[in-house]
Amino acid sequence: MGFEHFDVFVIGTGTAGKGVAKDCTKAGWKVAIADNREYGGTCPNRGCDPKKVLVGFTEIIDRAQKMKGKGITKTPQVSWSELMTFKETFVDAIPAATEKDLTGLGIKMYHQSPRFLDKNTLSVEGKTVTADKIVIATGQKPMPLKIPGEEHVLLSEDFLKLEKLPETMLFIGAGYIGMEFAHIAARFGVKVTMMDFAPRPLSNFDKDMVNHIQQVSEEDLGIEFIFNAEVNEIEKLQKNFRVKAMQDGKEISAKAEMVFNTAGRVPSIDDLALEKGEVAFSNKGITVNEFLQNTTNENVYACGDVSASPGLPLTPLSSQESKIVAANLLNEKASKKTDFPPQPTVVFTLPKLASVGLLEKEAKEQGYDYTLEHKLVPDWFNPKHINEKIYAYKTLVDNKTGLVIGAHLVGPEASEIINMFVMAMCGKLDCETLKKMIFTYPSWGSDIKGMV
Repeated sequence: MGFEHFDVFVIGTGTAGKGVAKDCTKAGWKVAIADNREYGGTCPNRGCDPKKVLVGFTEIIDRAQKMKGKGITKTPQVSWSELMTFKETFVDAIPAATEKDLTGLGIKMYHQSPRFLDKNTLSVEGKTVTADKIVIATGQKPMPLKIPGEEHVLLSEDFLKLEKLPETMLFIGAGYIGMEFAHIAARFGVKVTMMDFAPRPLSNFDKDMVNHIQQVSEEDLGIEFIFNAEVNEIEKLQKNFRVKAMQDGKEISAKAEMVFNTAGRVPSIDDLALEKGEVAFSNKGITVNEFLQNTTNENVYACGDVSASPGLPLTPLSSQESKIVAANLLNEKASKKTDFPPQPTVVFTLPKLASVGLLEKEAKEQGYDYTLEHKLVPDWFNPKHINEKIYAYKTLVDNKTGLVIGAHLVGPEASEIINMFVMAMCGKLDCETLKKMIFTYPSWGSDIKGMV
């Protein structure tokens, strides 16, 4: 009996995987797709989208608290259970809708993680299938802690399913995932502790901007930070869990009712048996060339967060990479290279932290002659009219060209203002051109003219 054969087999149903599968099937290819979790991927099911629903609610709380005594007489009452019910309206239909969409296109679907048997053969759901091309778009997963008691920790997706909040929480890892969920919990009255092996939170972001976030976290929200702490054990107590760590050669500990692993994410590739498929990989993901083609198995491509490309592990980049892979699959003779524009990234704390382009250290290492402007400007109209005390920016401008090479922001609408910088950088608009533009006023976007 022959194996079922496909023109392309896609592993992963998130933004990247869906994009490739749809483009190939519309071109007339016979396509299969597989996922060992609910269809749709991390972002809409258990990541960006449901988390942003919760952040949006905390923005209401934060705004009301800041305006108390300035027109607001009392802050609104909150209901975690009602918020979670509202959040589900964005999530619960995603898997079924994704499957219906793919089925309608004639794509064969599997609900298990395939394993390579050789370069073009996979085992999935007890069946053996072959494919001319295989696309890996499995994304990332939480990094295992690999310590005693790890079975007691919860993950960010567990946070999104909580029926009620505890009195105390501890987050292992103060990166963007930990900080975002810590801010949500703290604004609902949870006493939050954060433990990290690094000397500060959000170590990939500009230190001066992060200092503002840390200040708000400690002074306004009461979050306790424990840095330079390498967690080595989690012990279950009668009500709480005790997290033990080594700090400066001494053992320390902290207790909480719930402990979350937010130590970071790693490529989701453990179940694929990549060695049998002769697929090269590293701790950064599937090793690819400039065409997003695997470096050792020419029939394998990778896109999205699992790809070890220069693209950041962000949903918009996954979409970009899926287009590159689809184009190269459908027309190998006109191979399309990766070309990543400036990549903005945002931490959805309150205030928000946003960044695009180079950090100071990177600008120095790359030999730029640049002008740096760094200011805290709570007296500008936009922050002042909502009684926001933290509104800061740091911009780096190339003295030779007048172009922005880096922008780092902290503020209520930093996630939107950073897009103005992205447009300026992609469009190669120098600072003089930006300053001559007419923007609506008063609007947050118009503040870019004062930041360059």
